[in-house]
Amino acid sequence: MQMRKLGHSPLTVSALGLGCMGMSEFYGPQREEESVATIHRALDLGVNFLDTADAYGRGDNEKLVGRALQGRRDQVVLATKFGNVRDAEGRFAGINGRPEYVRQACEASLSRLQMETIDLYYQHRVDRSVPIEETVGAMARLVEEGKVRFVGLSEAAPATIRRAHRTHPISALQTEYSLWTRDPEEQILPVCEELGITFVAYSPLGCGFLTGRFQRYEDLAPDDWRRNHPRFQGENFQRNLELVRRVEQIAAKKGWKPSQLALAWVLAQGEGIVPIPGTASRVHLQENLAALELPLTLHELAQLNEAAPQGVAAGDRYAEAAMKAVNG
Repeated sequence: MQMRKLGHSPLTVSALGLGCMGMSEFYGPQREEESVATIHRALDLGVNFLDTADAYGRGDNEKLVGRALQGRRDQVVLATKFGNVRDAEGRFAGINGRPEYVRQACEASLSRLQMETIDLYYQHRVDRSVPIEETVGAMARLVEEGKVRFVGLSEAAPATIRRAHRTHPISALQTEYSLWTRDPEEQILPVCEELGITFVAYSPLGCGFLTGRFQRYEDLAPDDWRRNHPRFQGENFQRNLELVRRVEQIAAKKGWKPSQLALAWVLAQGEGIVPIPGTASRVHLQENLAALELPLTLHELAQLNEAAPQGVAAGDRYAEAAMKAVNG
């Protein structure tokens, strides 16, 4: 397994991590037995970087990951997040970065995970009503107490990253990044490189669109969250299929799957970037990991950059309300 250093820490993580969100929610029917088997297979193949959050399944995803890691905790660099609050019905109830909530959320996550320490603790979304220094200060106290090892942010703006990093070293910044979401290239990636922060790319397969699996809106399960995603709707869906076709054409020439080409492109963007594609399938896990052994030439990278320039995707990457919470 190829390894990459994790920011301001002595830890190394697998060059490809595993996002666990879809094992509990959002992407259609859940299969817990296959999800646990997928986590175990990932560990067997050398993947040691797992990603969850307290908001995924309203805590159920942390419970699932915790059960899967019983007896194998020492094989994993585990990341979880706080800050996206949901009510009892699962509805989004705002963002909370208050210091007292940081502690409360951490202790609840540790209980669900059945662990004593979280390796990497992210603020899931920035609470604009609370100075970032106060939120990160509370996270730093958790580090001092041994409940958290290292600190990260998710979807934070460059100025916020700098202020947070002055308060306590930020080891990782997690933001969406893929062939159809290249926004971080302008400001976020340069700041991370300057400050020595690992960039963790979530949704490197464009919420699964770049796999080529979805040819029609109706291919999405009735309870699939992506039915409400702007890029999966109406004319946007059709325009984004054109991007997938271009990726498929380049992949076909190499005998690869489009998902493998999309992951290889992200991996080629630099040693400071770690993609965390999500899957609850052992088959898809192994397909994704094959991308680590599929190098791209400079010519092929140029082809992809031309096929998928910045701003190529039709539609925002979240619905309007959720877009207000990113780049905080």
